[in-house]
Amino acid sequence: MNVTVLGAGSWGTALAILLQKNGHTVGLWTYSPHYADEIIHHRENLSFLPGIKIPEEITVTTDIIEATTRKDLIVVAVPSQFIRSIAGQAAGIDLSRTLVVHVAKGIEHHTLKTMSEVLIEVWPTVIPGAVAALSGPSHAEEVSRNIPTAVVAATKDLKVAKSIQQIFMNRTFRVYTNTDLRGVELGGALKNVIAVAAGISDGAGYGDNTKAALMTRGIAEITRLGVAMGANPHTFSGLSGVGDLFVTCMSRHSRNRYVGEQIGRGRGLDDILKEMVMVAEGVETARSTTELSLKFSVEMPIFIEVHKMLFEGKNPHTAVEELMTRDAREELEH
Repeated sequence: MNVTVLGAGSWGTALAILLQKNGHTVGLWTYSPHYADEIIHHRENLSFLPGIKIPEEITVTTDIIEATTRKDLIVVAVPSQFIRSIAGQAAGIDLSRTLVVHVAKGIEHHTLKTMSEVLIEVWPTVIPGAVAALSGPSHAEEVSRNIPTAVVAATKDLKVAKSIQQIFMNRTFRVYTNTDLRGVELGGALKNVIAVAAGISDGAGYGDNTKAALMTRGIAEITRLGVAMGANPHTFSGLSGVGDLFVTCMSRHSRNRYVGEQIGRGRGLDDILKEMVMVAEGVETARSTTELSLKFSVEMPIFIEVHKMLFEGKNPHTAVEELMTRDAREELEH
């Protein structure tokens, strides 16, 4: 297949390498001439994925029209808050015969749309059933080193999901299918907020018990919202739910957990974000989720407290105390 990966961050680069190894013709697009020159001359993404060789067969471009024209598959690997603006630069391209797979994990601020909804809106020629999400516990640093990984390809059309499964799957990258696109997208996006909470817990000096409670009750909140929005509750027990939640809350690679840890140590959000090269999508998703909880009348106390700690400067110890002293209730209460 003729494939383009939009976004030369760590994940986009890792997927470009994976797809090329799977026998596809692959191009990698980046917005930055600097990053393009770096990859072309060093055959390595020194800024985002150092130490990993990028095959000569992978072409690199900054021309988004060239990158998206007459492609069999476009992989959208840019941060969620930039998808609308970047995809909009190629809004006039005929994508009626193109598969689109996004790997972003976020909810668009203000519109509260999932990334598939944004792409379908911005690219009017794309067939909605040909837009999919690829999600799950999959750090680029590990995938690029062929460490066994399992993810899920989700789209409303099972036939398309199976096609994507075959395109990406190999001996170290296992792909499952799911037709609950809404649930997979919500799980991937919302777990980043819980990862911020887990990091805050670590930074504030709490223990494993606290983090386990945050993760468990966090997935309960995610499931409540997902069901209210029409998702299958079982999806949140899968790779894009608890699987991605576990790895993002626990891993040293997690940008969202890092942001939370720094907040827990008393640093301000602006200072933390200024020093980061990569994007922690859980920050903006915390805003969006707060709005979604109000829109769908879903109780999400952990998400609300994370929002207050990020944007209102609430003390982590005060937030934890208030979570712990809420009214008693049954565990499985909806």
